[in-house]
Amino acid sequence: MARIANPTKEAIELPAIDEQRINDAMNNFTSIQSEYNEERDLVNQLLGQSQMADAFAKFSNTVFISKLSYVKENKLYQYITNNKSEDSSSKNTWEGFCKLLGWTPQHANEAIANLHSLGEEALESMSRMGIGYRELRQYRKLPEDQKTALIEVAKAGDKETLVELAEEFIAKNNKEKEQLKKENNNLQADYKALSKRNADVAKEKEELAIKLAQFEMKTVPLDERLEPFKKQIAETQSRIDKLFEEQRQYVDIMYKLMLDIMENDPDYDPEKPYSLPESMQIALLTLNGSAVLTLDQARYVHRELWNKFDSDIMEAQQRQESLVNENVQDLYK
Repeated sequence: MARIANPTKEAIELPAIDEQRINDAMNNFTSIQSEYNEERDLVNQLLGQSQMADAFAKFSNTVFISKLSYVKENKLYQYITNNKSEDSSSKNTWEGFCKLLGWTPQHANEAIANLHSLGEEALESMSRMGIGYRELRQYRKLPEDQKTALIEVAKAGDKETLVELAEEFIAKNNKEKEQLKKENNNLQADYKALSKRNADVAKEKEELAIKLAQFEMKTVPLDERLEPFKKQIAETQSRIDKLFEEQRQYVDIMYKLMLDIMENDPDYDPEKPYSLPESMQIALLTLNGSAVLTLDQARYVHRELWNKFDSDIMEAQQRQESLVNENVQDLYK
């Protein structure tokens, strides 16, 4: 029996494989499986969103800055797991994180400062109005009451009123600053003038005190001016006498020490020259030097005195001797 050929089977059409969809699902599964650290996830999510153009375009600028602020405050940039920065020194730092986002640290810090100062709602509204960083920097430096007024206008979405009110506030504050600067300069000038005047007054007072002292010296009787001077001379002489007495005692002490040394020296022979110990000789040299210096100083003072008042001293001595002789003669009368 002849074989009958089987009818040809129709080809089965299989659905096309969406490889992109499968890859996306696998990637999502891997991502979900690895998200076990919330802080690390946040910083890497933020980094990923900023690096993906389509996602970043849909990403609210204010929300982005809010997350950026949270990352900085909690130092979450240290958890970056995919830092391909060529500069290893900035890896896992705030500066390195900002560079990965395509921002400068100054730009990021400025944005965070605007967020904290103006609030999310007002900042979001101002961003939609096209208010730039230069204006925002001026707004956040305004006094609190003026800044609060601007925030309320910004929330209402009225750009024209916002700009007019901000310009009015800024112009007013600039005018006040200029006035304060002018007043400060005037105060500094007054202070310098007053300081100079005080210095002049102090100098005048010193000169007046000198002139007054000179006048008093001229008007006070000579005997009254000399009395305290004579008292000082007597006190000085008393101290000198005391010092001389101490030096005489030093000589006596040294002499007794010498006798004691010779008496206790078994080799001492009174008929032969005797040398004192070296320490004793040094002490004697010291005492002799002190006596010589004292004598020289006394001679110097005496010489100066005679150079200036020799005739007056001689006259005074003669008068004193005459008085003594007269007193003696009176005794024998």
